[in-house]
Amino acid sequence: MTLKRNLFLAGAIVVASAGFAQAEMVATAINDLNVRAGPGPQYPSIAIATRGSQAMLDGCVQGSRWCRVNVNGVRGWVYAQYLQVEQAGNRVIVEQHQADLGVPVVTYETTSSIAPADPAPGDELLGPVGSVEAISPPETVTTYVQTNPAHTVRLRGDVVVGAAVPEDVTFQEIPDYQYRYVRINDRPVLVDPGTRRIVYVYN
Repeated sequence: MTLKRNLFLAGAIVVASAGFAQAEMVATAINDLNVRAGPGPQYPSIAIATRGSQAMLDGCVQGSRWCRVNVNGVRGWVYAQYLQVEQAGNRVIVEQHQADLGVPVVTYETTSSIAPADPAPGDELLGPVGSVEAISPPETVTTYVQTNPAHTVRLRGDVVVGAAVPEDVTFQEIPDYQYRYVRINDRPVLVDPGTRRIVYVYN
């Protein structure tokens, strides 16, 4: 598991569920995830949980897609769309099954005197609205991406499958391939030009 640490802590978390004495819930990251200091993309990343990493799920904010986890001793917040748990022998996405999984409810209170800055319009990657079909690019596409480095675009937010790319970002065409290529925060990604959503992230 790869961890990127940051000394900035933006707040404190209060567990709202009175009966939070149940067995700890183990979740698995289905993509590389930024573990953030607070429940939102505007909070700084304090760690990175790599794809397949296991995390102890403390709970999720009611009415929100953000959940608090403990990843290798680092406690922070991740997007529930990219967490899955075992339920009756099946792997299910936490965001879609919070109620029937019995995920505890937690609340978040900011204690820092520095409030997180609101992102400017078009300045962050939005989370997915719906599911995105995962793809596996052919070797010819990977070779093209490696041999044709694009200018990197700096954006706030998590560079993950399903995230929407702002309208002002230009994509690079790949010969004889339906998806486009763009480099976001030094990470090459493939994008569906119709939906502008990321369909593959190169590690």
